[in-house]
Amino acid sequence: MGLFNRLIAKVRGTSSASAVEWSEIESELLASDLGPTLVSALLAEAKKLPGDDVENAMKEILRSKLSRKSRAISSGDSTQIVLVVGVNGTGKTTSVAKLATRLHEEKQSVLLGAADTFRAAAVDQLTTWGDRIGIETITGKEGAEPASVAFDSAKRAIDENVNYLLIDTAGRLHNKNDLMAELGKVRRVVEKVAPVSEVLLVIDATTGQNGLMQAQIFSEAVEVTGLIVTKLDGSARGGIALAIESSLDIPIKFIGTGEAATDFAAFEPEKYLDGLLA
Repeated sequence: MGLFNRLIAKVRGTSSASAVEWSEIESELLASDLGPTLVSALLAEAKKLPGDDVENAMKEILRSKLSRKSRAISSGDSTQIVLVVGVNGTGKTTSVAKLATRLHEEKQSVLLGAADTFRAAAVDQLTTWGDRIGIETITGKEGAEPASVAFDSAKRAIDENVNYLLIDTAGRLHNKNDLMAELGKVRRVVEKVAPVSEVLLVIDATTGQNGLMQAQIFSEAVEVTGLIVTKLDGSARGGIALAIESSLDIPIKFIGTGEAATDFAAFEPEKYLDGLLA
């Protein structure tokens, strides 16, 4: 990614373009989806840095903007119920399947709940993934309420004492308020059976500042505990990950980098920062 190359060169006084101004660097960082608030803070701190060890100093500044909360998925002796939320098109249903694959490979027992009932393709997609992995998917009748499917999934998971229940939730309704109300209802209904352990929000790294807005809205509705960021690879601008963690203190727990079930990994902050500074 190397978002901070020119900034480091400027601080060190080795910029190849003598006419490079701070305003130009600011424009570059803004174009990298860091957001105006974070960019202003980073530039203010960068201008105070000594030029001799600027790379390490800059990395420390960036590290301080990341969340310090745990990046591990919740675990325990009881069934861990995980709601996966996000707007359609971010890779939400695929991320549920990838997380299920990861947990299954770690010898955890997993159950899937197909509660994105407003999009028939999502139910079919998750069921197909489940069959491929060897994991059961709980579905409802056509047109069933998402909360109903979530409730049935939770009951089954508790009765069978599975390690993890992953519930794919609705990603689109007629308007934002309807969607948030539906997600809140899903959580309340599930918690009549057992507590929700995690709410993971799926964000597409290429959507830029819109991703930050999504994180803010979903967090207000369902208390997001962690993020899954898709398309966070060498071709993505990638600054949005830092912007969300800095603004909302929600830790990125997993990243998706492709379409295959194995294109899914735990987020590594140090590796990410190295990429920004490469």
